[in-house]
Amino acid sequence: MTVVLHVENICATFGSLRAVRDVTLQASTGERLIVLGTNGAGKSTLFNLIAGDILPTSGHIHWRGQPIQALSAHERTRMGISRSYQTSRVMHGLSVADNMYLAVQGVQVGRFGLRVPGFHHPWRQKGRDTLALVNLAGMDDELASNLSHGERRQLEIAMALASDPHMLLLDEPAAGLSPGERPGLVALLRSLPRDVTIIMIEHDMDVALQVADRVMVMNEGEVVFQGTPAETAASSLVRSLYLGYTGDANAA
Repeated sequence: MTVVLHVENICATFGSLRAVRDVTLQASTGERLIVLGTNGAGKSTLFNLIAGDILPTSGHIHWRGQPIQALSAHERTRMGISRSYQTSRVMHGLSVADNMYLAVQGVQVGRFGLRVPGFHHPWRQKGRDTLALVNLAGMDDELASNLSHGERRQLEIAMALASDPHMLLLDEPAAGLSPGERPGLVALLRSLPRDVTIIMIEHDMDVALQVADRVMVMNEGEVVFQGTPAETAASSLVRSLYLGYTGDANAA
């Protein structure tokens, strides 16, 4: 597989806090890389660095061979990197269709036009096609505020997919979902096109291990473990971080 993302010795420092410490990772075309870690491990900060929401204190980020660590988030989106957020960015006062329209419009030339296009406009059709990918077909006219929490998560993923990304960064898509909603999310994530590379932050290990090709575990801003889902499930180090297991925390 072709490596599309190469992060090398990336750091993010805020005053005396080193939120991300010399993290190096690679992701290949179509790979599902899951980043695990407890609260405060540095996962979301790492995502912000990759997406361009914050700039690194040091280190390098290459996307398809090009250095991007100095580029803005919007420039990275235009290059094919899209993301969702742990806190919902859905506009609850708008319909599902209008949320999708704004997501599609945001990456287009002429996106600042004031005219609202009609039903048959290509951007509207793109929104409907993307909703179908996440099992929300036919819900265009529904107010986003009327969706269940799980459906809003599906809409957020659709909005992130609206730019036809080559890489999708998903920040805890299972957050707030009930146990009954999580199998549907897993099925959705596993059904996404395999030409899209997915890097996903997740706190719920059960969800993560059902989606992952490869797992990376962070703790206190550092990468402390990498392996397959089976190796992750068997790791005493991972158990010690998640469950307070008192065995040999240095074993993998």
